[in-house]
Amino acid sequence: MPGTVLAVGIGAVTASGCVWYVPALADLRAGADRPASRRLGAAACVTAWATVAAAALLLLGGLPAHLPAAVTAAGAGAALALRIRATLRHRQEQHEAATYWHTLAAPPPPSRRPRLRAVFATTLATGLATGLALAAALLSVRTG
Repeated sequence: MPGTVLAVGIGAVTASGCVWYVPALADLRAGADRPASRRLGAAACVTAWATVAAAALLLLGGLPAHLPAAVTAAGAGAALALRIRATLRHRQEQHEAATYWHTLAAPPPPSRRPRLRAVFATTLATGLATGLALAAALLSVRTG
């Protein structure tokens, strides 16, 4: 019975993992419209979730514990290899893009993420201004 309970729990987690594997399936279906690194990352995601689902089915089938463990280990190894390959391909794509921008003698496009120092300075300034305004308001209430 414990294998059945574990299989049902793993199945529930796999079903709730759709927020990861459904977009990954969309990336795989898009094909050449997505960069190779993104497709490799999506393949790693789908492989990992498929491995979890296969392990749940094997546990539900009442097979010996070493068989689901072997399937899980093989699937995890394949997903890890795909993820590493995706990371390496992403670095290569970034290097190629930097080379293209350098060739064009144009600066690369700006980053979409705000700089951490600017975010920290803005947050600190806003907090200090709010604190000073609150302190002034409290002093005026006490003295008034």
